[in-house]
Amino acid sequence: MKECSRISFLKGLKDAVPIMLGYFAVSFTLGINAAQNGLTWYQAGLMSFLNHTSAGQAAAIRMIASGDSYLSLALSQLVINLRYMLMSTALALKLRPDTSMGERLGMSYIISDEIFGISIMQKAPISAWYSIGAMTAASPGWVLGTILGAVMGNVLPASITTALSVALYAMFIAVIFPPVKQDPIIAAVIAASMASSWLFDVLPAFRQLSFGFKVIILTIALSALFAFIRPLPEDTEATDAA
Repeated sequence: MKECSRISFLKGLKDAVPIMLGYFAVSFTLGINAAQNGLTWYQAGLMSFLNHTSAGQAAAIRMIASGDSYLSLALSQLVINLRYMLMSTALALKLRPDTSMGERLGMSYIISDEIFGISIMQKAPISAWYSIGAMTAASPGWVLGTILGAVMGNVLPASITTALSVALYAMFIAVIFPPVKQDPIIAAVIAASMASSWLFDVLPAFRQLSFGFKVIILTIALSALFAFIRPLPEDTEATDAA
């Protein structure tokens, strides 16, 4: 490894330590949820090793428990995780021109919200080894937390595991609450999502749909609706330059 790559790797490793600790706490509750829905510690750990996304994994666990089809599971994961394609594109535009395909594949293993956040903040051109270092620190926290949660979920009393599993939803609330205070449109999106999900559970026309297809339909429909209502403002500088 070249000296500059080594420095970038160690910096990413250091910067991602807080992320690793946060991942461990969140994935612990995810592991409990997996155990409650019939997954073994090995299955839960393998899922976290291959898929670093709390929303996607939480949806997948529920779909597996409800017996959804493989097609429904795959499509729901594609829709839920589409944002990572945009993040990867943004990072690719800031990478060093001499970044090899192997380095690109290495950093692509985990482009989570948090890893993307600290990587995109680096001064361009970005070294792929920074993201690889961050991944090296953060990924074990996610995987080990899931495994420990799944193991403890089969050992602890049901009352305790039920209480701990609520922490996963608390995490989602903690993520959405700060931007809600700054932008009312985000609050409207969340309210519409909750109301639509409730309607899909009670209306006869939608009640029989599988959980996975409900996720797919609601995600696409609500995203399209609010993209139309609140499009991103045009880049005035780019417009003037053109």
